[in-house]
Amino acid sequence: MKRWKENWDCISPIFKFSMSVRKVIYTTNTIESLNSVYRKLNSQRSVFPSDTALLKSLYLATFEATKKWTGTIRNWAQVYGELSIMYEGRLPE
Repeated sequence: MKRWKENWDCISPIFKFSMSVRKVIYTTNTIESLNSVYRKLNSQRSVFPSDTALLKSLYLATFEATKKWTGTIRNWAQVYGELSIMYEGRLPE
């Protein structure tokens, strides 16, 4: 509880969203998937000749991983509607 009280100003803004919007925000399947791709890349090659080589490898791995992100988000129409009302003019129609 101490951490919650110390960080309440950072935590509380998420509660202005509905439950369906919060679920989209905190769902981490995509992040977990990307981390898995990075771990696989790292296990295949643990030493990179330069920082640039590492960045290029991460970029290409990210690019390949995003090709698989074709799943739909549950209740997306409702979530998008709520976000477009809250952030009027910021989301494409």
